[in-house]
Amino acid sequence: MGSIDLNSDLGETVDGVPTADDDAMFALVSSANVACGGHAGDASSMRDAVARAAAHGVVIGAHPSYPDRAGFGRAAMSLDADALTDVVAQQLSALRAAGADIRYVKPHGALYHAVSADAGPAAAVASAVASLSADLGRALPILGLGGQIAAAAAAAGLPFVREAFLDRGYAPGGGLVPRGSPRALLTDPGEVADRALRLVREGVVAAVDGSLVEAGAASLCVHGDTPAAVAMARAVRAALDAAGIVVRAPW
Repeated sequence: MGSIDLNSDLGETVDGVPTADDDAMFALVSSANVACGGHAGDASSMRDAVARAAAHGVVIGAHPSYPDRAGFGRAAMSLDADALTDVVAQQLSALRAAGADIRYVKPHGALYHAVSADAGPAAAVASAVASLSADLGRALPILGLGGQIAAAAAAAGLPFVREAFLDRGYAPGGGLVPRGSPRALLTDPGEVADRALRLVREGVVAAVDGSLVEAGAASLCVHGDTPAAVAMARAVRAALDAAGIVVRAPW
C-alpha cells in the first residue's frame, strides 16, 4: 500500500518549557521539524531534540521562523531579502551547531504562509537553504504547502516536498483556515486518522465547506502543540499500520 512521512513541529520550548509532549511524539513520527531559535527553542532544546531523534530513528528537519519569540512566530514581519536570508541562515547554523544532521527545511508559522504566497520571502528562504546545501554537498529539500516556495526551491536547484495537515482546517481554495477561526483546528483522533488514510489513498482532503482539495502530499503533519496531539498521532499511526501503509521519511 506504499508509504508516507509523518512529521511534527517539535523542540518548541519557550523559556525552557516544552509546548508539546516531545517524548511521546518522537516515538510516533518519522520526521521532526525542530525549532531553531526564531520562534522557540534554544541550544539546550535543540541538543535534546537531536538526542531524541537519534533514539527513535527520526529524521531531523530545521524549522526556522521570523524572529518573533513573543508571538511564537505567528506574526508577519517585513524584512528585506538579505535580512530574511540571514535570519534563516543563522537558525540553520544554530541547529547544526547542536549536532543535527539536517535533512530538510520547513518554515514555521507566518513565514510558512509568507513563502507560499510571496515570491520575495520564498526566494530569500530558498537562498539560505541553498547556501547550507552547498556547505553540506547535497541539496536539502524544502517542505511546504506549495505556491511560491515550490517555484523558489526549483529555481535554487532544491527539491520541494509537499505536505498536508492532518490537524488544520482547509479553506476551499486549498489554503489553511486562519487560527482562531471556526474549524481552524481538528482535535478528534478518529477524524484525523480518517483524513490521513484518505490523503494517502486518494490524495485529497475535505475543506470546511465539504469540497475536496487536491493535496498530493508526500508528508503529513500533526502539530506537536495541538490539543490531543499525542492521541491523534497514535490514531494516525494505528490506522496507517492497519492499512499496511509504512510510515517512513523520504529524506
